[in-house]
Amino acid sequence: MVAIKNGKIITPDETIEGKILLLEQDRIKGFADSLDGLDDIERVVNAHGRYIIPGIIDAHSDKIEQYIQPRPTSQVDFEFGLRVCERDLLGAGITTMYHSISLFGDEFFGSSPLRTKENVQKLADLIADIHLRNHLIHHRFHLRIEIDNLEAYDIVRDMIDQGKVHLISFMNHTPGQGQYRSVEIYRDVVSKYNGNLGGKEINSMGADELFEYHDNKPKLSFGQQRELAQLAHEKGIPVASHDDDTIEKLEENLKIGVDISEFPISLETAKSAKAHGFYTVVGSANILRGSSHSGNLSAAKAVLEDCADIICSDYYPAAILYSIFCMHEKYGIPLPEIVKKTSLNPAKAMRIDKDYGSLEPGKKADLLIVDILDGCPVITHVFVDGIAASRIEYRR
Repeated sequence: MVAIKNGKIITPDETIEGKILLLEQDRIKGFADSLDGLDDIERVVNAHGRYIIPGIIDAHSDKIEQYIQPRPTSQVDFEFGLRVCERDLLGAGITTMYHSISLFGDEFFGSSPLRTKENVQKLADLIADIHLRNHLIHHRFHLRIEIDNLEAYDIVRDMIDQGKVHLISFMNHTPGQGQYRSVEIYRDVVSKYNGNLGGKEINSMGADELFEYHDNKPKLSFGQQRELAQLAHEKGIPVASHDDDTIEKLEENLKIGVDISEFPISLETAKSAKAHGFYTVVGSANILRGSSHSGNLSAAKAVLEDCADIICSDYYPAAILYSIFCMHEKYGIPLPEIVKKTSLNPAKAMRIDKDYGSLEPGKKADLLIVDILDGCPVITHVFVDGIAASRIEYRR
């Protein structure tokens, strides 16, 4: 067994001090008052008064794309990129990552070779295969489906049948609704992605022309989305929606079979999503920046208003740990409550809470030891499946 002593243990309900956390193989065995009488201890770790929290479960992050395609004209070997990525994720305290891979219908957000059918399948195959070989963290596949991609219907069906998808989400980046209710914000974001349509620059298109183009595009039907959601549920896979902005959209998603509302646009929508029974997701980068990069809902406000169940990284994994202690120190959210939003709540939404998400006897021993240095949270130890996967000490 491994014994971790002198730590502040963050459970779902309280902070425990004066207890020793015991790990046996890949599971949490329980708590002890002392080491006396424990003859099978193989290693003792002194937490030196630091926090012990569950490993972070990141339900939504497209960071992997930046490791494989660091520049528009530069692509590296997929496995090499994933290996580098998981080392950085481990350093950010993420022990389970749902890599968010997109199937876009057009190239308004720039042409990305990673979002083709062939490369999406290649990434799914790699994520599945890596668990049969040496790896550091739990990799999961989150397939994001842009609803104007009609080809996605068959792709998603096949990938679910192959057992290589762990979460699906429906996205609609049409301007005038969702994330891009403001055409000006849409123009600004799309131009930064170097998007174009048939050689015509987005900034030269009038608002009416933009709306007409997107309104006239064929999209996956309600029936097709519902069928994909049902197929996912049959396999125990949760289903998410993206950038919900109206109560009517939430009600439609409920009929489709959606379980999770990612990044609701407004406080009203977030509250309604929770009232409808959806898990609500906000981004930690939003908390780090102090606002949404698209001018939408403040994640911190959503947490304070009790309509944010899950904090994900979105695109900046290091921000999750920061967001935990920011919300605790700056806004007074108790650590057990805010920690659940990065561990137990995503585990429940992803349907893996039987094994993951909290420091409770019988669960997987995925955990972090966190210190506060110069007012900033830093990770000194990461355990994954009871194995000490990372150990860092800061110098003075």
